[in-house]
Amino acid sequence: MLCATSGDVEKIGWFVEALSRFLAAAIAIVLICVGLVLYLPELGTLVAIGVPVLALAVLPLLPRAAQRADVQREKAGKATELASDTVAGLRVLRGIGGEELFLGRYRAASQEVREAAVHSARMWSLISAIQVLLPGIMLISVIWYGAQLVLDGRIEVGGLVTVYSAVTLLLFPLRHFEEIAMAYSFSRPSAKRAARVLSLERTAFEEERGGLDDARPTGDLYDPVTGLRAPSGLLTAVVCGDPDAAGRLAERLGGHASGEEKSASVLLGGVALDDLPLDAARASVLVQDKDPVLLSGTLRELLDIPASGAVDPEKALAAAQCGDVLDALVQASVDGSGDPMRSRITERGRSLSGGQRQRLALARSLVTDPEVLVLDEPTSAVDSHTEARIAQSVKELRAGRTTVVFASSPLLLDHADRVVFIHEGQVSAVGPHRELVRNEPGYRAVVTRETEDEQKQIMAPASARAREEIEESA
Repeated sequence: MLCATSGDVEKIGWFVEALSRFLAAAIAIVLICVGLVLYLPELGTLVAIGVPVLALAVLPLLPRAAQRADVQREKAGKATELASDTVAGLRVLRGIGGEELFLGRYRAASQEVREAAVHSARMWSLISAIQVLLPGIMLISVIWYGAQLVLDGRIEVGGLVTVYSAVTLLLFPLRHFEEIAMAYSFSRPSAKRAARVLSLERTAFEEERGGLDDARPTGDLYDPVTGLRAPSGLLTAVVCGDPDAAGRLAERLGGHASGEEKSASVLLGGVALDDLPLDAARASVLVQDKDPVLLSGTLRELLDIPASGAVDPEKALAAAQCGDVLDALVQASVDGSGDPMRSRITERGRSLSGGQRQRLALARSLVTDPEVLVLDEPTSAVDSHTEARIAQSVKELRAGRTTVVFASSPLLLDHADRVVFIHEGQVSAVGPHRELVRNEPGYRAVVTRETEDEQKQIMAPASARAREEIEESA
């Protein structure tokens, strides 16, 4: 997931702040060393040679320390994600008795984070110890060698005191070498994430290109990478054996392609989405992913979004089968108005079940009424009866509009005007659901969840009949 947080900004700021102190410390060290060499070459040369050794002594340890810090951050991120998922589904977990199971998983994950933190702290403590030990050794060496020079009469006692004071002054700037090393190690991953976010851009659209500013193209939606075509005005269902591949394809259809797939833009009515202004592209194609987010606020505010105006909220809620959701919102309302549109929805809809959140998100997408609506598993959290009604209602409400649904449920697929089967990143078969079930073993395996043994049992009688026909014809 590509995301830069406020914590990343703080780490980058720490490095920038530490860099200024490090540069000031480096300049101070150079000036002091040059001054000592000019003032008292016998001791100044020893200090000028020893200071770079002290500054670079911990350099071999930094890669290992950075690696341990990365492991700690990775484990901490997984533990935080696990905690968030557990809290979000706490009510469901209590209902099925899985609270203790997830609590044990989080306890184990937190212990891994603790061990990784201790492992990382040991390396940084070793670096800190070296940064204290080596300057002390250098200071003792300078005093011992300077005392020998005083006894030999080669320098004065005042010169030794001056060099001692200068070396003591050097110890403070040397501490900033450790700080800049830590700041660099911790801010480097944050800087990479921020750089990736800031480098995102639409590759094809140029401001000086004219003629497309107000364009809202219509027609078939076509993906040149997979060969998927969604005819205009029809409900097209897409079946993929790989859920991750289905999610990536859904993002591509909405113009959210990333990485190597940026080379070929999705076409709407023969016009590349990348050639459209961002507002026009988003208004033409809307993608609802598997985990849509519901912001806190009233239901009216949730559905008060930019839309064509052709679909009012009541029709969208009815098509998404949100009757029980409205009743639940009214019962939980504290204003006593009895109007579900004035009922408040908590952050991310945590007070609602997964199926209720999913249907509200579907209603919000239907209100928008884009030219092309792409839905990724819009009914995965509802029961079969509700799913069948949603499929029929959405098809009726979206009549004349292009709708693409990524699903593997036979109830939804049976209502589609056409079904496209994607296998290994390419269109493998196109046709009605029932025809594909009969004629496409791969499609049937995905939709009916058949195992390999079950497929062999089904194919065995067909193979036997084929052999009998060949023998009879012979």
